[in-house]
Amino acid sequence: MENSIGKKIRVRGRVQRVGFRLFVRDIAEAFDINGTVRNSADGSVEIEASGSEENLRSFIEQIEIGPTGSRVEEVDVVTLSGVPVISGFRIIP
Repeated sequence: MENSIGKKIRVRGRVQRVGFRLFVRDIAEAFDINGTVRNSADGSVEIEASGSEENLRSFIEQIEIGPTGSRVEEVDVVTLSGVPVISGFRIIP
């Protein structure tokens, strides 16, 4: 993807067992974001995402809101030095 950037995003709060990964996948598809989402052992959710800067900004804004039933307390975003080569968006079990 031309002019694509990569981000690693960690979301903390009540973000497991509330449909958060499905929510992330759905908004990723809406904003044409490629990448993955997975639950982490520490109770957070980890996202690797690539797309245009504008689309990633909108994607992260939606993540900060979260789905009904979740409570997002912290969102850490790191820009990756390279862009992950992933086509589409997958939930990693």
